[in-house]
Amino acid sequence: MKPSYIKNIFILAVLLTATSCKKYLEEIPNNALPTESAITDANTARAAIIGAYDRVQGYYASSYPTLGTITTDNVIFNGTLSEYLQLDQNAVPTDNVITVAAYQGIYRAINSANSVITYVPTVTDPLLTSAEKDKILGEAYFIRALGYFDLARGWGGVQLQLQPTTDLTVLKGIKRSTLDQTYDQVLADLIKAEQLLPEDAGTRNRAQKSAARALRARLYLYRKQWADAEAYATLVINSTKYTLVKPYKTFFTAPFQTAESVLELAYSVNDRNTYWNLWYPSSAGGQYTLKPSDALVARLNNPAIGGTRNSLIAGSGSSVYGVLYNTTATGTDPSYLIRIAELYLIRAEARAQQNKLTQAGADLNAVRTRADTPPVTATTQAQLLQAIEDENGVEFAFEAHRWFDLVRTERAGVVLGLTNRNYWLFPIPYSDILSDPDVTQNPGY
Repeated sequence: MKPSYIKNIFILAVLLTATSCKKYLEEIPNNALPTESAITDANTARAAIIGAYDRVQGYYASSYPTLGTITTDNVIFNGTLSEYLQLDQNAVPTDNVITVAAYQGIYRAINSANSVITYVPTVTDPLLTSAEKDKILGEAYFIRALGYFDLARGWGGVQLQLQPTTDLTVLKGIKRSTLDQTYDQVLADLIKAEQLLPEDAGTRNRAQKSAARALRARLYLYRKQWADAEAYATLVINSTKYTLVKPYKTFFTAPFQTAESVLELAYSVNDRNTYWNLWYPSSAGGQYTLKPSDALVARLNNPAIGGTRNSLIAGSGSSVYGVLYNTTATGTDPSYLIRIAELYLIRAEARAQQNKLTQAGADLNAVRTRADTPPVTATTQAQLLQAIEDENGVEFAFEAHRWFDLVRTERAGVVLGLTNRNYWLFPIPYSDILSDPDVTQNPGY
């Protein structure tokens, strides 16, 4: 982050805090300038988009990845805080601290993006070139798409707020959309983002065209649009910028932003990612709340399954812990949003669903070869889809994938024993239900 932005970012942070969460607004904030007065020139436009990324960092630093991991068979509760135990047992109340933080944090990121989308086009500063303006707007559309995608796969169809919350009138009458309508909005924003974003350059911690295409491939996978998922995954795979790095641990132990990353969120010693604290034992200064399950440890340590991915764990016996987030001294671990390995597995699944079994197997084996595991022997579509599910579970063991994958494939009942489909969605926070008559709760809560 450039030093010249710091003052503007602080101003924007105060502003966006005042307007970030739709349920906790005053009609006329008494401690901040209106958004339209704050985004007025090149510097404040730049600061505003950095502020939007900061919001995404906020919910990906702990709450959202936790929802994708402790709820599954890969990770178990090992602490004392009830909010984690509730998630581990898939018995989540409407006031669970982690689901509330994730839900409201995502809306804060969306609102920040809305401010950029609304007010940056009005900036006439000659220092803000049309190319840079397009880039900032493309990033904002991408962030909003990511936010609504993350809400949809966790909570189902949600309220689509497309204007910044400058006052309470913009919030009135917004009912929950259906899941399809929410995904339609994600697609619309990704189309805009892809049009506006620049071609891939040197950075991997800000959205570029390939990030929009990659998220679009993921969206198509969730919507079971197999040919589209295959096509968009191919666009990213065929880019010369991304490759499966070897050995496996390189992407999280080498200097960050390796060729593995399509998009990762950067943190620093002044803006820390403290997620490691939940994974490390007390002897290393952590809480050890999130612990690899015995079954996952066995898979990772099996050369035919985990291969070199056993580098995700350390310790022995009953004290094995996860080390994906490993910069315990500085807290500078990235959040890995999209890796090229995911695009291979998206394409593998999409091809298997289209009965392109040989090609699907080749994509799956590309990921396995990088991990030094033998090729799969699956020959039928069912066998291959199961192998892809298993591979996702190991490849992204501590990233926000497993829970959402099992829900989208309708396998959460079989794999996790969670047969009540109501609990495949998280509850809307009780505070939001109380404060907004237009919000309805998910069934079963």
